[in-house]
Amino acid sequence: MHYPIKVFYSEEDKGFIAVIPDLAGCSAFGETEEEAIKEVKIAQELWLKTAKKEGRKIPQPSSEDMYSGKILTRTPKSLHKALIDKAKEEGVSLNQLVVYLLSMGLGKRRAA
Repeated sequence: MHYPIKVFYSEEDKGFIAVIPDLAGCSAFGETEEEAIKEVKIAQELWLKTAKKEGRKIPQPSSEDMYSGKILTRTPKSLHKALIDKAKEEGVSLNQLVVYLLSMGLGKRRAA
């Protein structure tokens, strides 16, 4: 099974942390991204082996196919108007503006 791996730098640990979100608690540390990935693959094997041995349910790997990229959301009329006005001012579509703003907000949260 091929489980998605997420890797991020930990300022606190001064290294990279790799996690497999589908397998609760499955993570590993490395001084480089490559080392963290190598270590988390070992942790994955041990996680799966232990789960089988203990008779625990093994989750199926999540897939990017689950995500269509389409979001439908309701907003107050005033926010809708403000977004349309800003999109016109920037010369972009409402969708482009919303994707940009979401990306910027997510980037700031990750940096914090």
